[in-house]
Amino acid sequence: MKRNRVLLLILALVLIVGGSYGAHWVNTNKGRTDVERIYFDTDRGTLSGLLYLPEGVSAAQPRPTVIVTHGYLNSGEMQDLNAIELSRRGYVVLALDMYDHGHSKANEAYTGSFMNFWPTAMWDAANYMYQQPYVLKDEQGNGIIGLTGHSMGGFSSSMAIYEDEKAFAQNGYRVIYTSLTHGSDYYWTGFLGLTTELASENSGGRTLGKLAAQFDEFFFNPDPNSRGAVVKKNYVDTDAGKVFLEQDAPVPGTWYDTSDGGKRIVYQPYEIHPWNHFSTTSTAHTVDFYTTAFKDYNQNISLLPSGSQIWLYKELAEGVALAGFFLLILALGLFAVQMPILHTRREEESAEAAVIAAPGVGAGLGKMASLMFAVLLPAIFFPAIMDKNLGSDMMMLLTMAGLVFAIVGLVGLVRANEKRVRVGALVVLGAGLGLALLTRLPSFTIVRLWSAPTTNQIAFWALISICFSLLFMGMTYLGGGEKQGVTMADYGLRLPLKGIAVSLLAAGIITAIGYAVVFAVDALWQVDFRLWVLAFKTFEPSLLIKVLPYLLPFFLYYLVSGAAIFYNTRNVPGCKGCLLAMLLNAGGIALYLIVHYGLLFATGTALFPTQPLSSILLIALTPTLMAAAVYTRAWSNETGNVWLPAFLNALLMTIMTVANTAVYFR
Repeated sequence: MKRNRVLLLILALVLIVGGSYGAHWVNTNKGRTDVERIYFDTDRGTLSGLLYLPEGVSAAQPRPTVIVTHGYLNSGEMQDLNAIELSRRGYVVLALDMYDHGHSKANEAYTGSFMNFWPTAMWDAANYMYQQPYVLKDEQGNGIIGLTGHSMGGFSSSMAIYEDEKAFAQNGYRVIYTSLTHGSDYYWTGFLGLTTELASENSGGRTLGKLAAQFDEFFFNPDPNSRGAVVKKNYVDTDAGKVFLEQDAPVPGTWYDTSDGGKRIVYQPYEIHPWNHFSTTSTAHTVDFYTTAFKDYNQNISLLPSGSQIWLYKELAEGVALAGFFLLILALGLFAVQMPILHTRREEESAEAAVIAAPGVGAGLGKMASLMFAVLLPAIFFPAIMDKNLGSDMMMLLTMAGLVFAIVGLVGLVRANEKRVRVGALVVLGAGLGLALLTRLPSFTIVRLWSAPTTNQIAFWALISICFSLLFMGMTYLGGGEKQGVTMADYGLRLPLKGIAVSLLAAGIITAIGYAVVFAVDALWQVDFRLWVLAFKTFEPSLLIKVLPYLLPFFLYYLVSGAAIFYNTRNVPGCKGCLLAMLLNAGGIALYLIVHYGLLFATGTALFPTQPLSSILLIALTPTLMAAAVYTRAWSNETGNVWLPAFLNALLMTIMTVANTAVYFR
C-alpha cells in the first residue's frame, strides 16, 4: 500500500513537470519568445501582466503591439490563445490583468465597485506600452498598438479609444491604432456616456472590429439597453450593429469602409460567451483581424495562416499538469491518513446497522429516489439563490419550507425520548431555521471583509445547500435512522478534538506544499495548472487575507457534503463509490448546465434565459466539486471520518476560487 502511494506521488510529479515544461515550450514558441510577468504603477494603482517579446524585437526593431485582456472575474491567462498566436507571428503582446484581478490592484478611489476600475485599465496599459522603446510608432508619433479585450476587457478597450481621442485633441498624436473587442457591446460604456453612436462617430478613422458570438449570454441584444438574455443573437441585424458598421444590411465577417476613413468588421462565431477564450475559430478571427489592421506595418511579421495555431497544445499540456496537481494533493492526503490519530475506531456493525448495507429492493429504490431529490435541490433553486430576489416565488417557497421543517424539528424535539432522536430533531430544527433566515437576508453588500462579489454568491449558495443536506439527513434519521442505530460515526463526524486539530494542521501543510509547487512552476516556466476556466494559479501573498473570511462557510459546506458522501457511499465499492460521490456533490448542477446550454443550442433559448453570469460560474464550480468529492471519498474511507478532506477542500478550493476572481479593497 505504501509503495502505491509512492508511485502515485512520482506519477503526479512527472505529470506536473512534463506538462508544465510542455506548456512553457508552446507558450514561448519553442523558446523564440521571451515571456515574463511585469508590474507597473499608474495613477490608479498597480497593473500587471505577462509580456511576450518575440525574437528580434528591440528598440532598433520595434514591432506592432497588441494588449489583450480578460473579462470580469478572470485574469490575463485567459488570453493565452491570443497572446501565443499573435506573439509567434512577431507582434509584441501584453496579456493584462485588469485592476482588482490577478496580480493587479486598484487604489482606494478606484476599487469597491464594478464601475470603478475597468473604465481606465486598458487606457493606462496602452499609455505604459506606448512609452516602451520596442513598441512601434509611425513618423507622426502615433502608437501602432491594438487592443483586444474580452467582455469587461472589451468595455475597457472601447473606453480607451474614447480617452485616446480626447487626448489626441490636446497632444496631436494617437496612442491606439486599432481594436477588436470580444464579447462586448456598448451597454456598460453607455452608463459613462459612450453609446454605440458616440463610439462610431469618435473612432478617429481606426480599424475596429467586434467578435459577437451567436449565443453570447450577455450582449448583442436587439434592444441595446437590455442585457443578460441567454438567447441566440444576430448582432449585425440589430440597430446597434448597423450603426457600428455604418451599413443598412451588413453581413458577418465582411469588411466595410467607414465615413471617417476607417474599416470595420463583425465576426459572429457559433459560440457562447466564455467559449471566446477557448476557441480556434475566435483565435483565427483575431489573427485575421490584426493581419489586416496592421497591413502597413507587417514587414517583420510572419504571416502564418490564421488556422495555424499551437495554443491548444499549451492548454492540453497545462491540463496534464493540472491532473498531476490533483494527484499530488491526493497522494499527500493518502500519506497523511496513515497517522493513527486521524483514524476513527469503528466497532463491528450490529445486526440492525447491517440492514443499511443491504436494504430490500423497495428500501433501495426509496433511498435512491431520496438521494436524487437531494442532488437536484441545489440546482433547482440555484437561479433563485443567485438572483436573491427576496420577493420571488422560489425564495418565498424556501422561506416557508424552512419554517415548516423548523416546526417539524421542534415537535420531534418535544416528543423525543432518546438522546439520538433529540439530536436528529435538533438538526432539522436548526437547518429549517437556517434556511428561513438565510432566504430573508438582504442582498450581499461589497464590504472590505467579503470583497469578492461572486464568491459571496457562491458562499450564499453553499450555505443554502448545507441547509438542504442537513434537512435531508435529519429527516432521514427521524424517519427511521434512529431505529437502525445510526450515529455520528456513520456520517464520518466522530473524531477526538486532538484528531480534528491534527487534521487541520495536515490540511494546511498539504495546501502549502501544493501552492509551493504552483509558485515554483510559475517562477521556472511562467505557466500554471489550468484547463479553460478551472485553474490553480499564483497570486499576491496579500490576497490570503481576503481568503480568510470565506473559509468558514466553505468549510461547513465541505464538512456537511462530506458527511453525506461518507454515509451514502461507504458501502459502495471502488469506482462506483467515487462516481456516486461526484454525483452527490455536483450531479445536480452538472445536469443544470447540460439542460441549460443544450436548450440554448437546440432552440435558441436557454433553460434560464435570465441567468447569464450565474450559469457561467457553474462551468468551473462543477469540476471543483467533483474533485472535492473524490478527495472526500478517498481519504474518509481510510480514516473513517471526513475532517481531513473537509479542511483541505476548504483551504485548497477557497484559495483557488478567490485567486481567480475579482477581489476589491486589495
